Amino acid sequence: MSEPEAILSLVTLGVSDLERSIAFYESLGFCRKARAAKGVGFFQAGACVFAVFPLQDLAKDADVTGSNPTPEFRGVALAWNCRSEAEVDTVVARARGAGAAVPKPPQKTFWGGYAGYFADPDGHLWEVAHNPGFPLSDDGRLQLPD
Repeated sequence: MSEPEAILSLVTLGVSDLERSIAFYESLGFCRKARAAKGVGFFQAGACVFAVFPLQDLAKDADVTGSNPTPEFRGVALAWNCRSEAEVDTVVARARGAGAAVPKPPQKTFWGGYAGYFADPDGHLWEVAHNPGFPLSDDGRLQLPD
């Protein structure tokens, strides 16, 4: 038997209002897929997929309990890499228009790129960045140097 490949294929975000979250991500331009699946929203995000799923259902599914399942800062950020600084500005403006908080507006970074952050309606943090050292392929995959 061969070793399984280490591939991140799907990220699930626990949300407080499923329909609001689905509408938010559709307004950002993510394409909802597998619409027949009830109680969850799946979105194609390049080579990866992410899902929005009711927080309490996710906690139950993972057999996780706690007094505060949604701390203000979770120590995790998703990333949306763009082809240009202008695209970063467009994405962050679109997110703000859809109801996102913008804790850090786009700006030049210490590593030579351009980035900002928004938080979705449930506080999930997204970095939106243009990194000239990590170009995107034609199909949107991040190309890391060796």
